[in-house]
Amino acid sequence: MHKRCIIIPAFNEAENIASVIEGVKSYSDAHIVVIDDGSRDQTREKAKEAGAFVISHPFNMGYGVALQTGYKYAVNRDYDFLVQMDGDRQHDPKYIEALFRAVESHECDVALGSRFLGEGNFKAGFMKSIGIKIFRLIIWIFNREKITDPTSGYQCLNRKVLEVFTEDSFPCDYPDTNVIIMLHGMGFTIKEIPVAMTPNPEGRSMHQGIFTLMYYFFQMFFSFFIALIREKR
Repeated sequence: MHKRCIIIPAFNEAENIASVIEGVKSYSDAHIVVIDDGSRDQTREKAKEAGAFVISHPFNMGYGVALQTGYKYAVNRDYDFLVQMDGDRQHDPKYIEALFRAVESHECDVALGSRFLGEGNFKAGFMKSIGIKIFRLIIWIFNREKITDPTSGYQCLNRKVLEVFTEDSFPCDYPDTNVIIMLHGMGFTIKEIPVAMTPNPEGRSMHQGIFTLMYYFFQMFFSFFIALIREKR
């Protein structure tokens, strides 16, 4: 029997986290782990009350660090498969089993939930749409692979990928398109699964603010440069 877990990184999600956990429970019996990334509200308490196991950071360390905390937890406790999803109700839990099945059946090492493959009617904002198109192109240049949703955080990973993601080379600032390129270079396979997503109910984004957005793009392109150097070695 495969050991499965679901990790949910969360920062100040007290208003949403309980309903996210209840939604997950209605579709999966996998172990639920919430990584409370230094929240200043009652995220930790609400998650525990809803029945999740909670790991708390002493202060906010960022999305990528929260994810890696979940990966390390899963590896240390010998989980075979992991689904990651957001704690803000953007990710519909009814697709959890489809993501698990794609990886458990050995169709791929990573199942990536795409909001652009026909499920729902997701509309990205203007700047995000431009960014996604740029990253699609970069992935095609590097990998010769069509990925419709390179910034999706709704994913399933197998054990081998989890072990790679616990290493120091994991880009903790913004694990995104750069991770897709890195995995391809290491020989891992990625398959997109159609999913429906909704915009953040409070209009928040981890890329809010012009300086944050500029730093995000700098980090992405720096990671692409490193990946290019590795490909040529």
